[in-house]
Amino acid sequence: MPFDARFRPAIRHAQLGDDFFDVVAAAEFPQHRIRFRNQPWAAALGLGGLTEAEWTDHFGRFRPLLGSFEQPLALRYHGHQFRSFNPQLGDGRGFLFAQLEEEGGRLLDLGTKGTGTTPWSRGADGRLTLKGGVREVLAAQLLEAQGVDTSKPFSLVETGENLVRQDEPSPTRSAVLVRLNHSHVRIGSFQRLAFNRDTAGVQRLMEYCLDNYLPEAAGRDATAFLEAVMRRVARTGAQWMAAGFVHGVLNTDNINITGESFDYGPWRFLPTYDPNFTAAYFDYNGLYAYGRQPQTLLWNLARLAECLLPLSSMDALQGTLEGFAPAFEAAWTEAWLQRLGLRSLGQEADTQLCVLWESFLGESQAPFEQAVFDWQGGLASGVRAAASPSAAHYATPAFAAFKERLEDFRAVDTTRLEHPYFHRAIPAARLLIDELEALWAPIAESDDWSLFEAKLAAIAELGQAMGTSRG
Repeated sequence: MPFDARFRPAIRHAQLGDDFFDVVAAAEFPQHRIRFRNQPWAAALGLGGLTEAEWTDHFGRFRPLLGSFEQPLALRYHGHQFRSFNPQLGDGRGFLFAQLEEEGGRLLDLGTKGTGTTPWSRGADGRLTLKGGVREVLAAQLLEAQGVDTSKPFSLVETGENLVRQDEPSPTRSAVLVRLNHSHVRIGSFQRLAFNRDTAGVQRLMEYCLDNYLPEAAGRDATAFLEAVMRRVARTGAQWMAAGFVHGVLNTDNINITGESFDYGPWRFLPTYDPNFTAAYFDYNGLYAYGRQPQTLLWNLARLAECLLPLSSMDALQGTLEGFAPAFEAAWTEAWLQRLGLRSLGQEADTQLCVLWESFLGESQAPFEQAVFDWQGGLASGVRAAASPSAAHYATPAFAAFKERLEDFRAVDTTRLEHPYFHRAIPAARLLIDELEALWAPIAESDDWSLFEAKLAAIAELGQAMGTSRG
């Protein structure tokens, strides 16, 4: 087999026992055409030497990876969907295909989307549209390049079926996606056990998570567990805000206990700063709007705390949740400084700068990503910003207040602006909805993937410039 010494398979999730999953089989597809292969991450996990045929066998036909699961596992969970509890959830069109250990021992999952029906499909076909797969690849790649803790798209294979969907022209093309996550254990995984009054199961799953995912939870009890999850979720939520990212469907089954952003459906990036901007056309009340994402994450964490009540006290768990606001604020300033390439001056000064920055973005309605691009490294980008298409926005009173505070900050890396990525007038890695539709149109009409590949190349260049992406 063409696996190298970095290939370290694992089967730890299976050790939880069959009360936590259902053994399933992948669907058989009429064709397999590799549309995306994450070679940097494949190489890091010892899978970089797979031939095209071998890649297709493992990530299109789902022949087991030697030493990991002999059969895929459809995970069981419940969840609140738009704050209505649903006990009929679970992996309905995906499964846990394999587990691997990264160098250093970190456990990673290879999970799927679009691999066919399972006991949790609820009458659906268990398939994924090709457009849905393309959208997830692009979203996760861009978020990784922006420094967000996210799942990694590992493989996208077109599968040759025609699917009928209500939210895009049908019939539409099909695909199967493999994503790389630290964990697929969700808040909803604990909700299912709590709903079934399985306290022993809650304890067992918590201990599994402590053993495999949360080494910082030194107390090894329910409050230490909740705090570790809370801090990770707060950090990712803060990173979304600095990325101008709207996830769209922040149900409890879409929040995992290791905090990575994953399961990208109707996501959007902000054109301009707008707390009321929503991503999902079916989010009629703006429950998951951009500005409501932090409070939504806290609400979801409170549902996890409820599951842990048999293992702790309400006062202890509530006290832990009260730490969300300061944890989020610290992560928010860190995320903004990372995006702008600035050195920290301490929490108070950092917060003042970031508040003025967001005030400027809101008052001016300057294009969100353009403004971040223009002021990379702070005042070191003054000449670039003066030549920007958004230059007029930087001659306003709102920007003057931010600029005055910015004078105290210095760039993290003064050579970053020498990277070719920043030798443009506009950010090439931007992914607004019209740009996404523009690159999808030639795929749909003539199987022309050149714009998709060009966008991935631009995203990779951003990751190289910022030092955020592998490879």
